[in-house]
Amino acid sequence: MAKKAKKQQAGGTPATVALAAAGVEHTVHSYDHDPSHPSYGEEAAEAMGVSPERVFKTLVAEVDGALTVAVVPVAGSLDLKALAAAVGGKRAAMADPTLAERTTGYVRGGISPLGQRKKLPTVLDASATDHATICVSAGRRGLEVELAPLDLAKLTEAVLAPIGR
Repeated sequence: MAKKAKKQQAGGTPATVALAAAGVEHTVHSYDHDPSHPSYGEEAAEAMGVSPERVFKTLVAEVDGALTVAVVPVAGSLDLKALAAAVGGKRAAMADPTLAERTTGYVRGGISPLGQRKKLPTVLDASATDHATICVSAGRRGLEVELAPLDLAKLTEAVLAPIGR
């Protein structure tokens, strides 16, 4: 899989800049975002013609009061108890969306696990390794990046754990 140049804003997003700086092989996919679609992740899978099991959503949760990033397939949901256990915590709850946006530097529906404003502990669902490549947000709605799951784990220093259901 080669890097594929697509029209982007000058310099790209922080996620695509981080990938380029790391020299990680990836493909950028763009599509026209429909604001009326009920699910950002399902919209991305449909628009790219990719199985929802290969498209992962980036969620921000609080584990024992600390913000933590969870990356799970859009085909399922996040198991908050499993997320807490994966990072050695006791309780997890979804983070306030405004706090998630402010901390990551991205807007909801475009939060990428890569290039976040503040580096947060990250957990990648173990099912990611069932695929040669997965897709995650590239930092804005309508922009996805496809890369090897182990490259994503390495760049984000993610723990691999079964956190999806």
